[in-house]
Amino acid sequence: MSNNNNNKNWLDQSERGSLLAMKILAWVTLNFGRAFGRIFLYPICLYFILFSVEARRSSVEYLRRVLPQAPRWRDVLRHYHTFASTIHDRLYMLTGQYQYFDVQVHGYKEVEAYMRGRGCILMGSHLGSFEVLRTLGMFKQSLPINVLMHEGNANKINLVLNELNPAMKPKIIAMGRPDTLLKVHECIERKEIVGMLGDRTFTSEKRVVCDFLGDKITLPQGPLAVAAILDVPIILFFGLYRGGKRYDLHFELFEASPAVERSLRNARINEWAQRYANRLEHYCRLAPYNWFNFYRYWNE
Repeated sequence: MSNNNNNKNWLDQSERGSLLAMKILAWVTLNFGRAFGRIFLYPICLYFILFSVEARRSSVEYLRRVLPQAPRWRDVLRHYHTFASTIHDRLYMLTGQYQYFDVQVHGYKEVEAYMRGRGCILMGSHLGSFEVLRTLGMFKQSLPINVLMHEGNANKINLVLNELNPAMKPKIIAMGRPDTLLKVHECIERKEIVGMLGDRTFTSEKRVVCDFLGDKITLPQGPLAVAAILDVPIILFFGLYRGGKRYDLHFELFEASPAVERSLRNARINEWAQRYANRLEHYCRLAPYNWFNFYRYWNE
């Protein structure tokens, strides 16, 4: 499979599920509590396992690489259920109902100076939940977190979530627009945080080939190039769901001053991309069911 096809695979995935059904489920779970709402997750997961064939195959392919044994049916179900749990929990986070969660933070003191008052690129992934930081940062830490994201293949879910907390919407910077880099720069100038997910590529952007879980993948240059151009610190973030009500938030200082001469920039970005892939692999092995890239990820 070519790199371009690999990118189109996730961008072109149609979003399953009825918008009305999502709104009803959100209303029911918010009014009857998290424990009641979680009853619906297993039948929903079973439905998607049965009818999302490509996503199921991708789950098995990933689990085969990260687990010490061959994946079984219950591993796939746990993989889907972990994903569903993080989406379900976003309903409560967005409405400020933090009594349901036990959040443990690791490494924050080492990066706090960069996240408060200096501006930085906060580089995450589709491993675990980035939203747990965005909502906690907004409500509890007063952290100005803006997120650069592609919303096209999750319109229904995003619509439901944005209706729960419209204040979150202005903090999203749409990818691929003429003014995208300008908006990022404006956020940095205000000494705010810009969150970027570094594990998915787009057809039109430059990519780097990296080693990851025993094979080759392509990662985008974009987040690293932006940091190098604007000379802003890069901090890695992984918000891992650990089951039940527990989340572990991990912060790491990746590059304090990523400015580099233009002639050396591509080589340095390639090095950074492989370092990022290495850290992503570390956290995949730490929490293997938190991987939420349900499409064919490895180059073939």
